[in-house]
Amino acid sequence: MKIRIIFSAVVLVMLAGAALSQTPEMPKPGPEVKRLQYYAGTWHSELEMKMAPGGKMTGTDHSEMMTGGFFLLTHTEGKGSMGELKEVAVMGYDPLEKVYTYDAFNNFGEAEHFKGTVQGDTWTWTSKGNFGGKPTDMRFTAKEVSPTQYTMKLEVATGSGWTTVMEGKATKVK
Repeated sequence: MKIRIIFSAVVLVMLAGAALSQTPEMPKPGPEVKRLQYYAGTWHSELEMKMAPGGKMTGTDHSEMMTGGFFLLTHTEGKGSMGELKEVAVMGYDPLEKVYTYDAFNNFGEAEHFKGTVQGDTWTWTSKGNFGGKPTDMRFTAKEVSPTQYTMKLEVATGSGWTTVMEGKATKVK
């Protein structure tokens, strides 16, 4: 009986040691995350602001997948009627909520947090925001026109539906 107990204890110690010595496999991005690779590269955007202060805005996004391939990191530089824009953004995928995430921070002190979905060639992002000093619902839509171009529109909810705040297009330059 003592031999069986000792043998069982030795087997358990060996199994535990083997389990501890195995290196866990690194997680790999799923197809939802790989879908973000569309935006990797350098994109030039031309935008028309539809509400005050209004006017044209141009920008350049430098985007790359972070090491590991789970998140897309974007650095943006732009110019418009409000002056120069500098922004950093991170896009990812939340497998628990089954939504894309977009978190951005800019030199105007704004922090944006959107959740999104993609259907075919159209991305739809929604957020609660502050527009003109009032809390509002926001919707950003991007449509992939080709591998090197997409159109975009930002809308805010009003009492009578959605109002377009900005429209434009982005072209991949490399």
